[in-house]
Amino acid sequence: MTVETKLPVNQDYVRSFSMEKGEPEWFTELRLQALAKSEELPLPKPDKTRITRWNFTQFTNHSVQSDVFHSLGTLPEAAKALVDLENVNKNLYIQHNQTPAYLSLSDKLKEKGVIFTDILTAIKEHSELIQKYFMKEAVKVDEHKLTALHAALVNGGAFLYVPKNVEVEEPIQTVYVHDHENAPLFNHVLVVADDNSSVTYVENYISTHANAGGIANIITEVIANGNAKIEYGSVDNLAEGVTTYVNRRGLAQRDANIEWALGMMNDGDTISNNTTNLVGDGSFANSKTVVVGRGEQTQNFTTQITHFGKNTEGFILKHGVMKDSASSIFNGIGKIEHGASKSNAEQESRVLMLSEKARGDANPMLLIDEDDVMAGHAASVGRVDPIQLYYLMSRGITRKEAERLIIHGFLAPVVNQLPIEGVKRALSEVIERKVK
Repeated sequence: MTVETKLPVNQDYVRSFSMEKGEPEWFTELRLQALAKSEELPLPKPDKTRITRWNFTQFTNHSVQSDVFHSLGTLPEAAKALVDLENVNKNLYIQHNQTPAYLSLSDKLKEKGVIFTDILTAIKEHSELIQKYFMKEAVKVDEHKLTALHAALVNGGAFLYVPKNVEVEEPIQTVYVHDHENAPLFNHVLVVADDNSSVTYVENYISTHANAGGIANIITEVIANGNAKIEYGSVDNLAEGVTTYVNRRGLAQRDANIEWALGMMNDGDTISNNTTNLVGDGSFANSKTVVVGRGEQTQNFTTQITHFGKNTEGFILKHGVMKDSASSIFNGIGKIEHGASKSNAEQESRVLMLSEKARGDANPMLLIDEDDVMAGHAASVGRVDPIQLYYLMSRGITRKEAERLIIHGFLAPVVNQLPIEGVKRALSEVIERKVK
């Protein structure tokens, strides 16, 4: 049995939605062409995970009007924990379901030409930049049904552009608050760092209502031009009723650097793909991911770094904790293309299972088409180390507390990479709640 895939929207609706938002003609046409393709293209086929029964296409209320937060004090409590109310980040965007609810960018960055706004505003006001990058180089519209559907129905997200030779010292933060029972998130995040620039971007997806449901179809494109550096942190914490497809992809030009720190804490079924293409010589990528699965959820996580340029380096680190009857696939792929000499691909995947019914499958893969390279991988799946437990318990710590400490230590390599203390603290609290 498969889920009905006939879409609840048509060409007339998409055209009307685009015109209502004041989008340029080229983007309206992109939406319409993408919708037509979505009806013909197949779903993606994640390794070892059947998703034909998952709902990615049925929803109501494609666009809802939600509350605007006129001050940070009116945020839901769960969202307040992510924002330092005493030392407020001057570079902050908050989206409430599909509504841009709060935006702040420091005058200092505005003067330097930094652009930071919601994606629909960017499509109208910065059309040339969006047209240059939107689903052109990193993610393509016609990869499969979900990318095409995303392009047709994008209804939220953010755009960040850092001009040449600009170093953004303060983190840029976005918070996506989701509390609607049916409204889908078709979020597109586009981060572009031009030549010799640098920026740190951190985002949070959070469900503040236990009954929040629907679909999350999230695509992120991170473009690091020559000698640029982008640090990208994310904590995804959507409710059990949300089926999530998330595709975060980076493109690094010559001597560019992209670093990912991803906390995947969703409670619903999730497919996640994090790919970085090292196109330019001397480019670098480091992808760190932590996952906690619980209940009966099914998840599939693929992290891939592909080396096209010479002297490129790519590092993958994935740590997952599974409990109850949760199951997850962890695929790590280091691919070195022919001609990418002197490159280095390294990866490590570790999975802890806390119950007999929990399942974790770690699959490290190296695909090497060049001789003069370095590559290595490591993987492990198992229970909490009894020697570590014994050591802690021998010092008067209870077994339960000892397991808790081991789990936090196991996930720390990614948690500690998040640059905003409120986000780091919130992720630690989510981990604590999920493994308790």
